[in-house]
Amino acid sequence: MPFLELSLTIHAEQQASVEAALADLGALSITLADADVDTPDERAIFEPGVGETPLWNALVLQALFDADADRAGLTHALADLVPGIEPAQIAFREVADQDWTRAWLDTFKPMRFGRRLWIYPWNVDVTDDADAVIVRLDPGLAFGSGTHPTTALCLTWLDGLDLAGKTVTDFGCGSGILAIAALKLGAVRAIGVDNDEQAIVASRDNAQRNGVAENLDLYLPQHFPQMQSDVLVANILAGPLAELAPLFAQHLKSGGALALSGILDGQQDELLARYAQWFDDLRASVRDGWVRIDGTRRLAA
Repeated sequence: MPFLELSLTIHAEQQASVEAALADLGALSITLADADVDTPDERAIFEPGVGETPLWNALVLQALFDADADRAGLTHALADLVPGIEPAQIAFREVADQDWTRAWLDTFKPMRFGRRLWIYPWNVDVTDDADAVIVRLDPGLAFGSGTHPTTALCLTWLDGLDLAGKTVTDFGCGSGILAIAALKLGAVRAIGVDNDEQAIVASRDNAQRNGVAENLDLYLPQHFPQMQSDVLVANILAGPLAELAPLFAQHLKSGGALALSGILDGQQDELLARYAQWFDDLRASVRDGWVRIDGTRRLAA
């Protein structure tokens, strides 16, 4: 059946009261998006800690109602319930019902990264290329599918490494896409770390789907083991990457490979200086306004 979508642009401080009012009015679902679509905002890919809801300064709030909901009644009720909301801010449109998973799959096509690594939707037939390395993802549980430039930068980097027999840590694992790709590319073990328990569930599910669950260990950050890996990849944000530099240096073996992403173009210089304390051969690669930094853990003296 079709739905009625109510949308309006608000300031971050209005979000809680507007969302509560819409829920009281019978909203079936409520979603938030950045109001400034022309300027990338790193919070768009931030996976918050428990109880945290990071917001853009200005955001578009969209709520779905039954198709026969009273538009005028919703407009006036919302304006009455939330001081500062004017009826002119509120817009409506009809939204057709559809199979949302099917719609996602229609836009998520097989993608290649580097020479042989492919990311496939779980129910799409794979290529006949005998050398292809295939990672399958479930759209219902994917925090990362490879479509974002930061993920693409990391996948391409992994494809260019010799991972045979290596241990790889994926810090901020999300869907598990990077850890699973590393295992499919020859790593003997992968460590996935994320502060979101749902990401742990998603990573475990996708690892099982790809037949590598026995080789993937998953942890919340507070349980991150004291061990050393041969390779570490972290696709998070510039701020946390700066804070985590000493931990990453401690976690990587001497001569180990490092890749950092989730970095906006312009943020790389500070991180390059920060990581130069422990890492050599640092370089930055840019793609669509996003940056990957990679380098090598300095050899022990």
